[in-house]
Parts: sequence; structure tokens; C-alpha cells
Amino acid sequence: MNAPDGFIVVQIGGVFATQNGPIYARWQPADGAAEGRLQLGFRVLPHHANPGNACHGGMLGTFADVLISSAAQYQTDIPRTFLPTISLQTDFVAPAPMGSWVQGEAQVLRVTRTLVFSQGLVHADGELVMRASGVFRRGPLLPDTDSDHGLRLPGMPPRRAPGEA
Repeated sequence: MNAPDGFIVVQIGGVFATQNGPIYARWQPADGAAEGRLQLGFRVLPHHANPGNACHGGMLGTFADVLISSAAQYQTDIPRTFLPTISLQTDFVAPAPMGSWVQGEAQVLRVTRTLVFSQGLVHADGELVMRASGVFRRGPLLPDTDSDHGLRLPGMPPRRAPGEA
């Protein structure tokens, strides 16, 4: 029941997401066609399950919200800010069975002065289970925390401090 190579346990998405984890992360370096990407994942455990013995849609929704908002934090050069969710759309394509490895990757579509638009795909053991898109408000700057330091993943570019060129 281990995570795939390169994934490490992280605290991301606040206390709520941490309590519903564990959530794992790794940095996928650029492949020439795209910039590097943050990948998040979790193993479907009994506390994630619905009565059908698959991952509960609420857990998948929480995971998608954390995934696509975190992409804005770590795949762009915007300062680390609170990004409350304005809108989150999800399409459940297939179930994520008990014990499966759920993994997602997101793309930032647009960043404006006040909003971030992003989308992502979530797979379970390699099969597409969900697509999601969201809009997030750019809120106040957040202080550096231990969880930020935990997201200094191998291969991840260093984060700029606010105001740095």
C-alpha cells in the first residue's frame, strides 16, 4: 500500500485536507513540451470509502480542490496567497476502488490580478476517474510555514519571495 516512487507525504490544503489524508506529492520535471508540474496522490483507505466500497465523491472533490488550487501556488510565479474557491466543477468518470492509488495533475489556465483559473485530471491506478476545473480568488499573502518547506520537492524550482524579481 505504498505510494509510487518519488512521492512523499506532505501537509497541503490546510488542516481539513491533512486530516482526510495522507496526501502525497512529487514534482514532475518539464518534459520539453510543458513546465514542471506538481503531482498529488493518495491511497484509497477505509476512511475515504463510500457504502459501495469505493472512494467517496466528497474525498475526490476535496482532493481536486486541493490539487488545482495548489497548482497555482507551485506551478506559477504568483506569491503564496490564500486561494479561496469561487467555483469548483467536477465530473466523476469512474469509481476509485478501495486500495487504489489516486493521482492528479493540474494545469493553470489563466492568472489575473484577482483570480486563478485551473483544471486537472485525476486517475485511479491509471484509469481516469475525475476531471475538475475551478476558479479561485487571490487573497492575502500567507506566511511561510513548515508545510511550504515540505513542498520543496526534488526537482522543484525554488519559490520566489514576494516582491523578488
